[in-house]
Amino acid sequence: MKVFEQLESDIRGYCRLYPTVFKSASNARQVDEAGKSYIDFFAGAGVLNFGHNNLLMKKAIIEFIEADGVAHSLDTYTTAKRDFLEAFHKTILQPRGMNHKMQFMGPTGTNAVETALKLARKVTGRRTVVAFTHGFHGMTLGALAATTNSYFRNAAGVPLEHVRHEPFGCNKPCQGCTLGCGVGAVDRLRSLYADSSSGLEPPAAFLVEPIQAEGGVNVASKEWLLAIQTLAHDLGALLIFDDIQAGCGRTGQYFSFDGMGLDPDIVTLAKGIGGFGTPLAMNLVKPEHDKHWSPGEHTGTFRGQGLSFVAGKVGLSYFDNDDLMNDVKRKGAQMQEHLEGLVETFGSGRFQVRGKGMMQALDLGDGALAKQVAANCFERGLLLGACGTGGKVIKMIPPLTIPDADLSEGLSLFTAALQDALEAA
Repeated sequence: MKVFEQLESDIRGYCRLYPTVFKSASNARQVDEAGKSYIDFFAGAGVLNFGHNNLLMKKAIIEFIEADGVAHSLDTYTTAKRDFLEAFHKTILQPRGMNHKMQFMGPTGTNAVETALKLARKVTGRRTVVAFTHGFHGMTLGALAATTNSYFRNAAGVPLEHVRHEPFGCNKPCQGCTLGCGVGAVDRLRSLYADSSSGLEPPAAFLVEPIQAEGGVNVASKEWLLAIQTLAHDLGALLIFDDIQAGCGRTGQYFSFDGMGLDPDIVTLAKGIGGFGTPLAMNLVKPEHDKHWSPGEHTGTFRGQGLSFVAGKVGLSYFDNDDLMNDVKRKGAQMQEHLEGLVETFGSGRFQVRGKGMMQALDLGDGALAKQVAANCFERGLLLGACGTGGKVIKMIPPLTIPDADLSEGLSLFTAALQDALEAA
């Protein structure tokens, strides 16, 4: 590993959690160059919903390359893009009655958020955006202004402006939360906007993660999301849902907010939509807002890669029936039950389980303890990471396609790692 330490920037992060050199990967396992196999409960921070080197995607990509398919195309028309657009419309949008346009921008989630914020401000002629406590939206300056993590914000070097942060409405308030979360907080905010002497001007948008992944796996309640939607519409603001990590089937449905009667103006997607691990980001935009763009007004060199379109289309085939989503719900229930058992055994009243589907988390209430648990997991052959304030929450996001045996083994490894950490504390 000396090569990386000598030649690569000190800003590298995840490699410090996993101090080995990986050589190969398949579905929910990675193997290092020494031959040690690791069960992957991290899945590229939610990119690899369909596993490492998904066989169906790999076959389609190889055929695409061998046929000299167009790998890079800016925003020109290609057969690969057409196939993806048609498949996404037929499989995801049409069954939900969504007529949103699909906009491609730069290849990452922060690009999607930046684009959404720019469009909201352009549509409304307003500057301020309302985002929420514990939110994470990306590392570029506009998205970073909406992000609340002080460690990330302090690296900006310039003021992060034109964003107001309000309490997030968890369906299960975080341990120690004193922010006054819930519908009552929305009512108070409504009163402030209604008061001409409050000093608040109507915002351009409300930017919401229905499930805050990096913020600690905080799941918003349906009632709170509906209240935010109503307030946004009443104020003439756009409702933007950031579903970048929690979307694409992670929760047992394609969108994390499915089935709640919600109607966002913009949905930001990335991570899992590229399928194979190749980059792709896409915003779903209501047509009446999309028409505010002028051709080429927002651009980017990597606005939809051919390989990602090909793999992404294969990924959409998993939603042609309910088999995978039923499996995700079953595995998610197994994960949740296992974690709740650990709370009962080790930390009743001290730890907390949060999550939905196959995004589950254990709030240990102590960043040092969570860090030690993650390190113990790595030593035992399990890859996962911490999130939330102070890194006190262990997050589990294995590939949705993880075999049952690997899932069960991974949960057992986690139990042993947690027990070791508690005994050493």
